[in-house]
Amino acid sequence: MANTYCESCMMPFVKDPGPRESERYCSLCFKNGKLCYEGSDLKEFQRVCYESMVRRGTNKFMARLYTFMIRFAPRWKNRR
Repeated sequence: MANTYCESCMMPFVKDPGPRESERYCSLCFKNGKLCYEGSDLKEFQRVCYESMVRRGTNKFMARLYTFMIRFAPRWKNRR
């Protein structure tokens, strides 16, 4: 069964601006055959995601909620 959300940022694939190159990651996290954020710092990744969401017009409260949820993504589960 295929995932319905990004394993890095938890974005539902139905919200992905696409096109996706990977079955596991959204088009914002995975480009040109690799992850866009290659680091391993969860807090830094959350900051980058929050700023990107706000720039794209996401309500700041919702961006904080979505950013909090990233910690539960498979990519970050063991890095908390």
